[in-house]
Amino acid sequence: MSGELSGTVALVTGAGAGIGRAAALELARRGADVAVHFHRNEAGARETAARIEALGRQAAVFGFDLTRRDEAGALIAKAVARFARVDALVNNAGDLIERKSGAVVNVSSLAAHNGGGPGALAYAAAKGGIISLSKALAKELAPKGVRVNCVSPGLIGQTAFHDKYTARPAFEAAEKTIPAGRAGTPEEVGRVIAFLAGPDASYLAGETIEVNGGMLMR
Repeated sequence: MSGELSGTVALVTGAGAGIGRAAALELARRGADVAVHFHRNEAGARETAARIEALGRQAAVFGFDLTRRDEAGALIAKAVARFARVDALVNNAGDLIERKSGAVVNVSSLAAHNGGGPGALAYAAAKGGIISLSKALAKELAPKGVRVNCVSPGLIGQTAFHDKYTARPAFEAAEKTIPAGRAGTPEEVGRVIAFLAGPDASYLAGETIEVNGGMLMR
C-alpha cells in the first residue's frame, strides 16, 4: 500500500458506489482520510466508509444535495469541521484557495466528445462543460497553488449509471468496439483520480485524462 497521500484529507462526492467509491478507496489506500459524500445512497456511503476504516484510515459520511448551493457550502464546512482541512476534492471545490494548496479532480465522460447515446443531450453537454470548466479553473487557481484536472471515463462497467440508462445489448455492442477488448472498471478510473490528486501530478493543470481503453484517442 502506497503512502504518498498520508496526512491528507480527500472529499469525494457521490462516493456511495461506482467510480466515486473506487476513488475514495484508492485515495485511502494511498494514505488519505476521506470525507464520503452521498445524496440518496446513504447505505452505500456507509459501506464505503467502513471499507476505508478497514484500510486503517479515517472516514466520515455526509449527506447533502449538491444541486443546492447552500448545501454544497455546508458539505465543505462539515468536512472541514470534522477533519480540519481538505486537500483534495473529487468533483467539487471548496476551501482550497484559502489554503493555497491542494487538488481538484472533476469527472467528465466520453460523452463530452461524442455526444453520448440516444437521449444523452443534456448529459453530454454538461460533461463537455466540465472539461471546459476544469481548464478555466486551472488557469484561475494554479497561481494560488491549487491544481485542477479532469478524468473522462469511457465505457465503465459495474456502475449504477449504465445499470439504469444503458440496455445490456447496447452495452455489449459498445464493448465490442473498444480496442482494449473490454469495458473498464471503476477501480481503473479511481486509480487515475488518485494519481491526479497526489504529488506525482504536481505539475499537471487543466488536463483531461481519457480512461477509455482506446475508444477515443486524442
